[in-house]
Parts: sequence; C-alpha cells; structure tokens
Amino acid sequence: MTFKNQLRTQAALHPSMQPQDVLKMCYQAAFGAEHLLKDEDSARNYLEREWNEVPGDSDEALYERISNEVCRLNIRAWKGQGLPMEWMLHLFVHSCKPLPNAQNRFFAFLGSVDALCAADGLPFGTEEWKSAKESYLHEGVRPLHHSENYRVAEKPAYRVMDTSFLRLLPLLLSAHAAAQKGKAKVIAVDGRAAGGKSTLAEQFRRITGAGVIHMDDFFLPVEMRTAERLSTPGGNVHYERFAKEVIPFLASGEAFAYTRFDCSQMAFGGERSIPAGNIRLIEGSYSCHPALGEYMDLRVFSDVTPREQLRRIHNRSDEEMAKMYVEKWIPMEEKYFKAYAIRDRADLTL
Repeated sequence: MTFKNQLRTQAALHPSMQPQDVLKMCYQAAFGAEHLLKDEDSARNYLEREWNEVPGDSDEALYERISNEVCRLNIRAWKGQGLPMEWMLHLFVHSCKPLPNAQNRFFAFLGSVDALCAADGLPFGTEEWKSAKESYLHEGVRPLHHSENYRVAEKPAYRVMDTSFLRLLPLLLSAHAAAQKGKAKVIAVDGRAAGGKSTLAEQFRRITGAGVIHMDDFFLPVEMRTAERLSTPGGNVHYERFAKEVIPFLASGEAFAYTRFDCSQMAFGGERSIPAGNIRLIEGSYSCHPALGEYMDLRVFSDVTPREQLRRIHNRSDEEMAKMYVEKWIPMEEKYFKAYAIRDRADLTL
C-alpha cells in the first residue's frame, strides 16, 4: 500500500488529525522507533506508567499501519486481549533500529501529503498544511508530539513497531490464548522450506524468551539414510533421537540440553542448551511427524507460495544447493505434508 493510501486511512480513522499529527506520522513512518529508545529499563518504566493509565479494549484494532515498514501497536487493544506487557515492550525494543534512506523517505512522504492536501483528501487545507510544514522544517527534521486536538479526541496510546513482526502476532495471540487454558507450553512450527519458520522462531524467542529447538539439529545421520528409510514420508529426520533427547523434557519447564547434528559437517557438533521457561517452540519441517506423537500443545504451519519459495531459495543458496532443494528436499517435504495432512491438522497457518 502506498503512503498516500495509508494517510487516507489514518485520516478516516482519526478525523481530528492536524498538520502536526501528519508531520509526526511522516516522521515515524520514515524513521521508525529508533529515536525513542534510550535504554530498556526506561522504556519499560514509561510503558508501565502508560499501561496502568489506559483501560483495555479488546474491540479496538491491535495495530494500525502508517507505512509499509512501520505500524502503531495499540496499548488498549493489547491490554484488552490480555497479552503480556513485557511482550509489547520487547516488540518495541527490537523495532528500535535505523531504517534505510529515512531522510529521503521522509521528504517523499511530505510530497504525498502535498498531493493529498491539494486533492482535499485531509481534514485541513493546503495553506494550513504548507504553513505548518514550513514552520517545522525551519527548525530541522526532528520528532514531535501529537497535537492537543488529536490527544484529546483520539487518546493515542501505542508503541511504534516494525511491520516485520506482524506475521508473529497471530502466533503470540494463539500461544497466549492457549496458555490461559493451561496449555501452550509446547509449540511446533512445521512448514515448507523457505516458509519463514526459522525467522518466526527467532522472533518468538526474542519477544517471549521461549526456548527454541531446531529440527535441523535432528538431520538423519548418513549411516541411517537407507533407501527403505528415505522412502517413508518424513523418514529423513532422526525422530527416534528427538523422542529420546527432547520430548521427555519439554513440559517440565526446566533447562535441558540435547546433542546437535551439524548438517554442514554431517556429524554431531556438540550440545545445544535450552533455558528454563514455561514456553518451548520446536521449529522446522517434520516437527509434526506422527512418529513423534502428540507432544505439542499448538500446531503451526508456516506456508509460502511455490513462486515465492523458489525466489527465496535462489536468493539464499548457491546454484548447486538450490538445485538440491528443487529436485530433492522440496519433493520429500511435499510427500510428507500430503501423507500426514500436516497443513490441514495445524491449529494455525501463517
């Protein structure tokens, strides 16, 4: 969506917008949240004060986009959904990074406002906008507050978040909802190659502190790769070792370690430690293999279109490895997905 369309949406949602609020939106959309973070403790204290002041409202939207890279995460909606404040803090903290070409994008966004004003697409006129913009630029590009008019009418309460985390939100919501029922201690994220499983798992770890177990650590050793074994759907994962070294320790919440198989060396490569915690996430193809039983509380399928899958594989792999994916790994995965209805059985598809 273009910035102009996002600006139209914001004007419709918040008709009290003044030129100052649009300038703020342009700044946040271009620069993100980088300037807002001094240190995590200060950010936590500030969020906690605001959190305690605003009521929860589960009917409000959880977020609003203000650009393709930036959105505003609604504190009232987050609180109304019963989601942990700490998760929101971490989403904000991990969004505080420089955005590329911020200065150029900021002035491009101002140009979009010029055009929309000229078409009478905002709650104020061209002259009012021009005056406010010139006054602002005279003092230099900088962050600014919402207008008093907007604060009174809209009661803004949000944190700026990178839109790269948006795909994670349904998983956070599902995990929390299940946890409220005494479940969701163990989450399995299966799915297609290049479907974003590892990225999703790393984001989930950073936001929730969950321990993450990687199915790639259970690649089948060479001596077990018989024709009979590989002819079985999902037979190329060492599920016997996973069942022995991981499953018995998942639900306890206590720290444990397992032996990691290094695919690049085709040999065992030491231990991977999993910290203590009340949520564990297993990521990787074959994590929902029926041979592993019903060890998980939440099944997730990370999907991707065939075209996008190939684009991602070619972007991250050399020609030989990409060919291996296309001719070997992807067909094996698809055989497994079909044989055990892995996608159909998922509680959540992303």
